[in-house]
Amino acid sequence: MRDIMGLMSKAKEMQEKMQAMQAEMETMTADGTAGGGMVTVTLNGKGALQAVKIDPSMFKEDDVEILEDLIIAAHNDAKAKIEAIIAEKTQEMTAGLPIPPGMKLPF
Repeated sequence: MRDIMGLMSKAKEMQEKMQAMQAEMETMTADGTAGGGMVTVTLNGKGALQAVKIDPSMFKEDDVEILEDLIIAAHNDAKAKIEAIIAEKTQEMTAGLPIPPGMKLPF
């Protein structure tokens, strides 16, 4: 019975930490770049696009497809950085809890 009470206590503690982490995620940002810095995008912790910066030299009529590809690459770079930060914070938060392997938090 003590184990169940201890587990419930840890679950409540984790829920509180999760709520704090979700609030923190909204203030986190990550920049992703592509084309050697020709395109930079900024995402928040929820993955929403916040800003796009494009080097003016990219504004040529025949470079449209390249520019589109660079924007996508920069977005994916920023998204990977945000996911890595969230995974690290989640791992720190859940240290010591019996969570099945492969289970991703936050849900």
